Amino acid sequence: MPTITTRKFIQTTGIVLAGLVLAACSKQEPAAPAASAPAAAPAAAKVYVVGTDAAYAPFESQNEKGEIVGFDIDVVKAVAQKAGIEVKFLNTPWEGIFNSVAQGDRDLLVSSITITPERQQTLDFSAPYFDAQQLIAVKSDSKIAKFDDLKKLKVGVQNGTTGDEVITKLQGKDSPNVKRFESTPLALKEMESGGVDAVVADNGVVVHYVNNNPNSKFKTLADSSFAAEQYGIAVKKGNTELLAKINQGLAGIREDGTYARIYAQYFGSAPVPAAAASK
Repeated sequence: MPTITTRKFIQTTGIVLAGLVLAACSKQEPAAPAASAPAAAPAAAKVYVVGTDAAYAPFESQNEKGEIVGFDIDVVKAVAQKAGIEVKFLNTPWEGIFNSVAQGDRDLLVSSITITPERQQTLDFSAPYFDAQQLIAVKSDSKIAKFDDLKKLKVGVQNGTTGDEVITKLQGKDSPNVKRFESTPLALKEMESGGVDAVVADNGVVVHYVNNNPNSKFKTLADSSFAAEQYGIAVKKGNTELLAKINQGLAGIREDGTYARIYAQYFGSAPVPAAAASK
């Protein structure tokens, strides 16, 4: 067997060690992973601004905390949830409320708005969500018995409502006896003090006021001459996308019973298809 000399062993060992050193020096450190770009923040969901004249209990009003509450408000909240959209409510004076949509300050309106051919020229409406009828409110000892009795009397109405329209038609557009107010409760307060002989407004609002103000000693009168009317949720003319979402939500809450529960909460019974509403 051949033998390895000491000198040879040292030479061989040196070569091996040098190779190891070179190999070690040539090894690359693993590259740090490239920093990934931060994920783009998801776009904030659009919040639709709902205009409402919060002076029309029980449909829309403000509670002691200043919050907007009422039948219309609960309906739209339920519609929005069913349609998968977000909404917020802003108190909007009745005068100018339609312009707020046309100018883009509001996305939709819910304010006991009667669907009329005139309004449909500048607004698009959802499917009707409330049927009602106008009523005449008078003092309990009044001799007034029907709508025609109002022809020469002082009558309070909310400015720009369908109550205003029917009284103006009855008495004439220049009649000084048509007394216009910013809200129906203000008109009713005026009757309480003797400033007007009667008030014409939506049945829901009139009945709510009479029931909650027994000391006023008012009574209500229905009249067959009042045309049937219906409330709708209004959007800007041509906004078919939003209108479709609203109608989808309305159909959904009617189907699952949510609408009936909200209606019973405010009016004490299940909704009955009938005549309609007015504002």
